[in-house]
Amino acid sequence: MSSGSSNVENFSPQTIRQVQKELFDLASKPPEGIKVYINEEDITDIQAVIEGPAGTPYAEGKFRVRLVLGKDFPSSPPKGYFVTKIFHPNVARNGEICVNTLKKDWKSDLGLKHILLTIKCLLIVPNPESALNEEAGKLLLEQYDDYCERARMITEIHARPPKPVKEGLEEDPQTSSTSCKADGPTSAKKHAGDKSKIMDKKSKILKEKKRTLKRL
Repeated sequence: MSSGSSNVENFSPQTIRQVQKELFDLASKPPEGIKVYINEEDITDIQAVIEGPAGTPYAEGKFRVRLVLGKDFPSSPPKGYFVTKIFHPNVARNGEICVNTLKKDWKSDLGLKHILLTIKCLLIVPNPESALNEEAGKLLLEQYDDYCERARMITEIHARPPKPVKEGLEEDPQTSSTSCKADGPTSAKKHAGDKSKIMDKKSKILKEKKRTLKRL
């Protein structure tokens, strides 16, 4: 990838100003479920995190996406990529996104917000007719439950931040300090052992899911 300064120099001052305005508007008033990250060194390096919509196999996932502006932007659309791995009919294995808004339906005045919202909508309503991932498109049409399970598994492994381990470790706030003092090192050792068992169990489940995916 070219350096930030050389990439910016590919664009007219007018285009740079327009992109800056759109990005700062998105940062100050973000659409629901979308967070934009501004690269101060290269304003044309556009990255955002899209939250997986509720009621979809992508729910609770956080997906990083990237828009790549060509030198003839906005006359031609940017290319869109999922940086976070995802199982979706309209996303190729290299992360490239197939969206009509980014291709034949593009209009120079649509703007970056429209593109990001369109990508989010694609998580809710995939389009198997323009599939870049044929396997995902075929499952969506013929075995919807299997498609959902596969998409959900990929989301859980790659798009969900790890949750803090709390199971079985909650303490009564009124007695926690006294019990720690009374039990001393023995209590601390027991809690460490409980936490270790839970982490081992979660690790085994995750490894098993990854092995299942490799066999698919």
